[in-house]
Amino acid sequence: MKIFITGGTGFVGRTLAPALIRSGHGVCILTRSGKGDASGVSWVEGDPAQKGKWQEAVREHEVIINLAGASIFTRWTEEAKKKIRDSRIFTTRNLVEAMEGGKVKTFFSTSAIGYYGFHGDENLTEESPPGADFLSLLARDWEAEAKEAEKKGCRLVVTRFGIVLGEKGGALGQMIPLFRKYLGGPLGSGEQWFSWIHIDDLTRAFLFLLEHPEISGPVNFTAPNPVRNKELAQWLGRIMGRPAFLPAPGFMLKLALGEFGSILLKGQRVLPRKLLEAGFSFTYPEIDRALRQVIRGTGG
Repeated sequence: MKIFITGGTGFVGRTLAPALIRSGHGVCILTRSGKGDASGVSWVEGDPAQKGKWQEAVREHEVIINLAGASIFTRWTEEAKKKIRDSRIFTTRNLVEAMEGGKVKTFFSTSAIGYYGFHGDENLTEESPPGADFLSLLARDWEAEAKEAEKKGCRLVVTRFGIVLGEKGGALGQMIPLFRKYLGGPLGSGEQWFSWIHIDDLTRAFLFLLEHPEISGPVNFTAPNPVRNKELAQWLGRIMGRPAFLPAPGFMLKLALGEFGSILLKGQRVLPRKLLEAGFSFTYPEIDRALRQVIRGTGG
């Protein structure tokens, strides 16, 4: 298949694009600043949050994978929240507009488990309702933009990402250096749930869904065994041979990161019901095995 990717040079895209090529697919990546270094990829220059000539290329592809969006890992000023929101809403709107009269049959639009809000220890599946905080409302509106693709006859798969674990960035890219400096530990009480997925399983889930066109709608991209934040910290410390008992005080997180700091002190216990029921098998269903692989890949 011919696959068009936005956000293809980011943390997820750098692993997903080569995997798609190895599976025999043709991949075109939209980039804001010239060609990247991924082998076998074709490139189109443009800003997905702005209308432009790049939209003409969208129509020539059978599958669109939308990974674009400004990072949420920052202090949430009003300006930052606007950037986070606009980058997702306008990119998705422009992609759906570009599908008109084209060859697009499947649209994978990224969302996040933040859609569900915060429910303590409750198990959350694709059928659970949205929350009412900033991330929940953003995800709801983001998914509503993507749903317009169905009116154009496209199959829509909304991939709700958990915290992605991998060697080249993401949450562990920020946590591992702290543990190496003996500064790692749980966030706040550590009781909040941490719903995660290894980047290799995330990539395999995309390939799995390409081969199962009967699956549509929201799909949770999370491992089947979420853990509490303190368990994550304990495993990181154990594997790296570092202490992990000093918590990051909640008030310091809020002071440093504002509203986003408060988000880090909460969490969701999200389960990948649709993937499991469809027969998807996780390579990394348990947090210890996933962490060992990532830490080994980053040099221990």
